[in-house]
Amino acid sequence: MKGVVAAADAGAMTDEEAARLGEEFGVVVGAVDEEIQKELKLQQPQGVAVFEVIGNSRADYAGIKVRSVIKEIDKHEIRTMIDFGQAIKRAMKECNFTVGTYEPADPGDPVGWGVNFHFVGCKRD
Repeated sequence: MKGVVAAADAGAMTDEEAARLGEEFGVVVGAVDEEIQKELKLQQPQGVAVFEVIGNSRADYAGIKVRSVIKEIDKHEIRTMIDFGQAIKRAMKECNFTVGTYEPADPGDPVGWGVNFHFVGCKRD
């Protein structure tokens, strides 16, 4: 019966639910559209852009930054808000997981964007 529950869960995921789960994790996110793609100089409009990091959240403790793009959660590729919602929902049930992001380099860094992996540990009280 587990497969039936998983299918029902997957079918219920919406962009709004994904955004709510993002806030529960500690980020305000949105789909990468063409405008964000141009601003962040991405090759494709994929992933989920981080607009805000909520202080003292799991995302904050993991070092996720504003203007980064979430591309992966626990080895699951993130292309859309639905991908993000499903992956973060699964991951937050675990104690530890990783989030892969593209991040803008520091202003003095000539190399530009880099991929970072953030370790997300257990919730801190």
